[in-house]
Amino acid sequence: MSEKKKKLPIPHTYAIIFSIVILAAIATYIVPAGQFDREEVDGRTVVVGDSYKEVESNPIGFFEVFMAIPEGMAAGSSIIFYIFLVGGAFGIIRATNAIEAGIHKTVVKLGKKEFLLIPITMFIFSVLGATMGMSEESIIFVPIGIAIARAIGYDAITGTAMVSLGAASGFIGGMLNPFTVGIAQGIAEVPIFSGFGFRFVVYIFILSVAIFYVMRYARKVKNDPSRSVIADLELKAKKDAEEKIKESGLPSFSTRHLFVFLIIIGGLIFNVFGVFQWGWYLTELAASFIIIGLLSGFVGGLNVNQVFDAFVDGMKLVAFGALIVGFARAILVVMENGVIIDTLVNSLAALISQLPQTVNVVGMLVVQTITNLFIPSGSGQAATTMPIMTPLSDLLGINRQVAVLAYQYGDGISNSIIPTSASLMGYLAVAGIPYERWVKFIWKLILGWFCIAVIALIVAVLIGVS
Repeated sequence: MSEKKKKLPIPHTYAIIFSIVILAAIATYIVPAGQFDREEVDGRTVVVGDSYKEVESNPIGFFEVFMAIPEGMAAGSSIIFYIFLVGGAFGIIRATNAIEAGIHKTVVKLGKKEFLLIPITMFIFSVLGATMGMSEESIIFVPIGIAIARAIGYDAITGTAMVSLGAASGFIGGMLNPFTVGIAQGIAEVPIFSGFGFRFVVYIFILSVAIFYVMRYARKVKNDPSRSVIADLELKAKKDAEEKIKESGLPSFSTRHLFVFLIIIGGLIFNVFGVFQWGWYLTELAASFIIIGLLSGFVGGLNVNQVFDAFVDGMKLVAFGALIVGFARAILVVMENGVIIDTLVNSLAALISQLPQTVNVVGMLVVQTITNLFIPSGSGQAATTMPIMTPLSDLLGINRQVAVLAYQYGDGISNSIIPTSASLMGYLAVAGIPYERWVKFIWKLILGWFCIAVIALIVAVLIGVS
């Protein structure tokens, strides 16, 4: 068997979503049209239970399928532009090298105190993941983490995990993540960044388990390098880490960088205040992030042209996730125009209404986890699933905040293992780690995180988190 087996190509995310749009259009010819009555309660539009009724069908034609895409873009415009503008602001911040210099200064200063290196590094990246939604952006730090890890007797897996799993822990926690929690809560008509306390507690558990897991593995590798899951690759690749750090040309931490950090911290605090005290939503938050980005750029030593070049570069990086929101909304447009979305929600409710709420919410988590395999963009998944999960949670008597939590954990946890995750494949490409080796390393942690999520959702239902 000398011929190489052909691997089935993984469909492009946009191709998957467009296929779902087509399937939704076909469904309008098969699924009976129906609607619930809706009413305003405390400023939110909610579904009236037991009000479902069949109505005249409205099947979607060929040209209407393609019209749904620009209509979806228009319907999701506030979210799309929000992602672009926030991504541009973060692009300016990255261009100042403040984050890179700060992390480098911290990890190098620790020297060979490896018992502190892992938790501190992971904590720093987790904060960035929880507040800035850092995911793909942390790929540039992977070579630094690997070089430092190897210098003190660890392997590339440890160095990659310090960066990627730190950011992932914060991304899963998502207390102030504008790209996932912020968007999902907006769609669900839940106050932006509400439920902070509960999310923070779960974040502590998620991060603590990740730190323990990585430290345990690192200690095992340091004591016996042959126990590394990439032991054979380490023998070929290991070099002097300090020399690599010098060759990378990392910037030293300056006073300018300190002021950039102060602006970021002050801006995030101001955003939280605006959300809770003044009722800020996406437009106000986007404006605030633009101010944070511009101030950071000028204080960080960039000139006007460099600031706006970085702003555009930042928007380029999030273009995939931003535009996918419009494509995902096209699914909703087709189902709404075909008047079948309420029929699907009613069917789901009937299917699981006899089960306890704790089982229902775990089912939501499973659905979101499976969906993330096909729509690995957090914002895109929120735009696709939350319009369905929100009325479903109303019918099942589950708080909408819990539905957002199910989305948040289903999206965030699986990002560290699914092969369709752009950030994960980016980490592994930079680190030179085969995907199957990474799965061998991380599967137990993913299982642990999933168990924490299940427990958290059950507790959220029992205590009525809001």
